[in-house]
Amino acid sequence: MTGTTLEVLLTEEQIQERIRELGAQIEADYPGGEPLYLVGILKGACFFLADLARALKRSARIDFIGISSYGKGTTTSGEVKLTKDLDMSIEGVDVLVVEDIVDSGVTLNYLLHVLMQRKPRSLRVAALLDKPERRLRPVEVAYVGFRIPDRFVVGYGLDYAEDYRNLRDICVLELPSV
Repeated sequence: MTGTTLEVLLTEEQIQERIRELGAQIEADYPGGEPLYLVGILKGACFFLADLARALKRSARIDFIGISSYGKGTTTSGEVKLTKDLDMSIEGVDVLVVEDIVDSGVTLNYLLHVLMQRKPRSLRVAALLDKPERRLRPVEVAYVGFRIPDRFVVGYGLDYAEDYRNLRDICVLELPSV
C-alpha cells in the first residue's frame, strides 16, 4: 500500500522469549495431570496459540472460536458477532482463552460471558498484547505478554484488512493521511 509504513515494535525474538515465560507461569498455575483447554480466538490468535501450546509441558487440547467486532477498520464497531463456535464441550474443564490483543474489551467481555454459561471449571485469559488505556468494558487478563501503547499494530497474526498477519515481528502500522 503506497505511503504505508511499518515500524517494528516487538521483534520475533522478544515475542518468543515472552511466550516461553508465559508457558512457565501457566504451568505453575495449573498443577495436575488434566488437560488444559486452549481456546484461540480466530483469526489473530492462531500464531500465539500455536507457540503457547508448544511452550507448555502439560497436555493441552486446542479449539477455536470466531468472534468479530472490527470488520475491515482499525477501531471496534461495537457490534459483536460469533462467526465460529467451539467444536468441543468445555463443561467442567479448565479453559484458557488465548487472544492476540485486548483493546476495548468489548469483544472479549462478550465472549467470556458466553463461555461462562457453558460451565467450565475455570476460565482465564492469556493475551499476547494489552492496551489497557483503550478499555470500554472490564476484562481480567491473567496472562499478558506485553502492554503496548495505543497504536495500531500488525504482524504475528494481527492484521489490517486481512494483510500483514504473516509478519514475524509485531509492527506499528502507519496508514497514509487522507
